[in-house]
Amino acid sequence: MSDELKTIETANPKGDDGLLRDIWYFGAQSSELKPGKHIRRMVLGDPVLFGRTKAGKVFAMRDICPHRLVPLSAGKQMDHEGNPVVECPYHGWRFGVDGVCQHMPSLVDGNPYDPAKVKVRHYPTHEANGIVFVYVSSNLRFTGDAPIAPPDIGIRAEKPKFVVSQVFNATMDNAVVGLMDPAHVGFVHNQWWWRPPSVGLKVKEKQFVPQNLGWAIERHKPSGNSVAYKWIFGDDVTTEIRFMLPGYRWEVVENGKSQFFTLTCLLPQTENETLIVQFTYWDKAPLLNLMLPILPYLAETFLNQDGTMVDLQNLGLKHQKNMLWIDDIDVQAKWYQRLKKEWRDAKNEGRDFKNPIEPTKLKWRS
Repeated sequence: MSDELKTIETANPKGDDGLLRDIWYFGAQSSELKPGKHIRRMVLGDPVLFGRTKAGKVFAMRDICPHRLVPLSAGKQMDHEGNPVVECPYHGWRFGVDGVCQHMPSLVDGNPYDPAKVKVRHYPTHEANGIVFVYVSSNLRFTGDAPIAPPDIGIRAEKPKFVVSQVFNATMDNAVVGLMDPAHVGFVHNQWWWRPPSVGLKVKEKQFVPQNLGWAIERHKPSGNSVAYKWIFGDDVTTEIRFMLPGYRWEVVENGKSQFFTLTCLLPQTENETLIVQFTYWDKAPLLNLMLPILPYLAETFLNQDGTMVDLQNLGLKHQKNMLWIDDIDVQAKWYQRLKKEWRDAKNEGRDFKNPIEPTKLKWRS
C-alpha cells in the first residue's frame, strides 16, 4: 500500500446528516429498563421511548404524542383491556407497545373516530447479553419486524460485569474514527498500569480481513507493551479485534481457559453528539473478579481520555473541516467511509451489501 496522503472532508453534505439507516444501533442497557418503566433517549436526532412491560418485554416508540406533542415518556405505563400501554400525561391517550393508540378518554359514546388510526413510530428491538438493540428504518412509517438480523457479536457471558458510558461532543464519524485509531494509545492512554511511556513505541504489523459489515484483526498475541494482559492472562494469550457498522468495536482476549470481552457501542444521539457505551464481560478469570471494584474507574479513565481528545479536536474543527489522513494508521478510517458508502449504495440500488474491504496487512508504530 502506498504512503498516501489524503485530505478528508469531515463535514456532512448539506441536507444529509451522514448517518446510516436500515440498520441496528445500540439502544439501551438492559439494566436501564425496569419492568413497567421506560426511559427517553435521542436516536439519530429523534426522541425515542425505550420501555419494558411488567411481563419483561422490551419495546421502543417515538417519544412524541401526536396530539399536542408532549413526550410520552413523561407519562406512565399501565394496562388497558389486558394490554400494556403508555399513557400520555396531557390528555390520557394510551399507546400500545406497537405504537398504535388504543384509547382516547375524551371520546364519548357514538363518536365515530377510531383511536387506532393514530400511531406513533414503532422501532423493532432485540435484547441480548444485557444490551437492547434498536432497528432504525429509513421509512418513517415502517412497521413489522426488521428485515435484517440483529448484531451477532458472539459474547459468551449473558450479562456484563460492568458498563461505562460517556457522551462525546462529536459526529458519529469523528467518534468512530477516534476510537479505532491505532496510533494514539501510547500518547493518550500511557498510564503506568497499561502502557507506560518507558516501554517506548514499537512497530506493529497486523493482518486485517473483511468480516460481515466490517473487518477484523486476525487473532494474534497482544502487543509486548500491553502489560495488563500479561498480568492477568500470562504469556499464552491471544486477542482478536473487530469493527462492524454502524458503530461496534469489540476485543476478545483469551488464553484457552479464560475470556475477556469488551464491546464498545456508538449511538449518534444527534448530528453532533454521540453516546459511547462500553460493556465489559469475562469468564473464568478470578483475578478480574478481585479487581472488579477498581476496573470501572480504569475504564472510565480510558473513555475520559478519548473524550478529552475529542474536545481538543473540536477546537480545530471550528476553523477547519478537512483532516489529513495517511497510510497505514488511517486506513481503517478510510475503510469505515467505504463501508458506509457501500451500505447506502446497496440500499439505493436494491441489492445485497458487498464488503469492499480486501485482506490487507497494515504496519505502524505505536
